Amino acid sequence: MKNKKNIIFMLLILVLLIIPFVVASQGEFGGADGMALDIVMEIDPNYQPIAEHFFEPASGEIESMLFTLQGVIGASFIGYFIGTKRAANKIKKLEG
Repeated sequence: MKNKKNIIFMLLILVLLIIPFVVASQGEFGGADGMALDIVMEIDPNYQPIAEHFFEPASGEIESMLFTLQGVIGASFIGYFIGTKRAANKIKKLEG
């Protein structure tokens, strides 16, 4: 029963991952930063940023890699926290 639930859950995740690419197959997947800048420039064409980048990656590939690395580090912390809490609960259950 549990194995069947896991398979259904994995299939549901797979479907949720594929649907956006099917629905918006001709769409452009742009970031929110570019859209926000366009809207700000539309509202005030004389807008000047108040801060500058302190680091500019050499290419888009490096920028993507750093963004992915940031996500991996965050997911690792979340996974570690969940794992330690789960292990602590198992130990409590075995002791108690």
